[in-house]
Amino acid sequence: MCLGVPAEVIAIPDKGEPRARVAISGVERTVATDLLLDEDLTPGDWVLVHVGFALSKIDAEEAAITLEQIKRLGGSTFDDELANFRKSAI
Repeated sequence: MCLGVPAEVIAIPDKGEPRARVAISGVERTVATDLLLDEDLTPGDWVLVHVGFALSKIDAEEAAITLEQIKRLGGSTFDDELANFRKSAI
């Protein structure tokens, strides 16, 4: 399964390049932020990530609720999503 997962922006390495360093449960990776050029992302913001792209900016409460819902899907869904997040690249 490949879900959109909330991730916290931890760094914007280069303001001139639409990329951000994000983290989910300690797993970090770089994602494309081309779709959020008007959002002025900063560290501490939350985004919904799918296949290496930040699709939308969300608030911390929505991120927490969504992460909890993914965990409630049961089985290894959350761990599988983390594994996919860890190995994917843009």
